[in-house]
Amino acid sequence: MSELPDPRLLFAFEARVDVAESRHVGRGPDEVLMFTPITGGTVSGPRLNGRVLAGGGDWSTTRGQVTELDARYLLEADDGTVIDIWNRGFWRATPEVDARVEAGEDLPETEYYYRTSPVFRTDAPAHRWLASSVFVGLARGEGGQVRIRFFEVL
Repeated sequence: MSELPDPRLLFAFEARVDVAESRHVGRGPDEVLMFTPITGGTVSGPRLNGRVLAGGGDWSTTRGQVTELDARYLLEADDGTVIDIWNRGFWRATPEVDARVEAGEDLPETEYYYRTSPVFRTDAPAHRWLASSVFVGLARGEGGQVRIRFFEVL
């Protein structure tokens, strides 16, 4: 029996997502729920170009030092195709790194964990590859935006 190959990653595109100030939604036992509105942005890369449409958002639940992300929004490709994205993931950092990020310090991604697992939906033939592949996203905050580089898992 042959071994399964290790996965390879192919860079597909980058989204620079504009966000508004996060809003406190509620507090449960040992957790805090916040909502961050998505107000627009850009999409660029070798396999997809377009924009992030306003109107989506990210519901984040923080438990201890781990924040679970649950974002839902729309992309519009340059050809006018609307693409639904459901992007779940995790932010994890020490309290010291959290404080430095909140203070606006630009830290390398090796100091925290900010990863996503997006699922795309569209019926447009030109973009069907998005809805039939597995992707991972590497994210970082940058000056009022969330920058996410999306990679297709091969």
